[in-house]
Amino acid sequence: MASRVFTVPNQLTFLRLGFLPFFIISIHYHHYGVALAILIVAGLTDGLDGLLARSLNQKTALGAYLDPIADKLLLSSSFVILALNRKISWWLATLVLSRDVILLTAAAVILVVSGYRQFPPSLYGKATTALQILLVFAVVLLAVTDWAWLHIARNIIGYLVAAFTVFSGFHYCFTVARRMNEQQHT
Repeated sequence: MASRVFTVPNQLTFLRLGFLPFFIISIHYHHYGVALAILIVAGLTDGLDGLLARSLNQKTALGAYLDPIADKLLLSSSFVILALNRKISWWLATLVLSRDVILLTAAAVILVVSGYRQFPPSLYGKATTALQILLVFAVVLLAVTDWAWLHIARNIIGYLVAAFTVFSGFHYCFTVARRMNEQQHT
């Protein structure tokens, strides 16, 4: 059992979770260069753990839960700390966090009422996550550099994040409701 917990991919995910407080501290104290380095290393370990899990045949149930939790914790805390430092608007941070809370609440209710159901992320949900990551990266990079084009890109990405966050949240809720309704009638 221990060998299925301490796989290389899971260790990389634990490492990524360990980066989280240092990332938050770096942003809080305006050490954006350090935060950018941590963000890049976290991104590399995220990609590497998935690649290794597949190539080494080390996919685990723990990894399947832990990896998206690590991603969500990094993204959610990024939006909060960047909003606190006035690098991201509070309305956008609130929108992103509210969607996550609504989806977690819906998942908890479904778990309690119907038992475990697997609802894999949709293409829209994956696009939303990718845009959120891109926005956090652009905001932190912009705090280190002062590229004029990046200001424009950050604003465009911010509005795309808002649109995809709302759309994917509604899409997920309607898709889950439809699937639950179909399962009840079969």
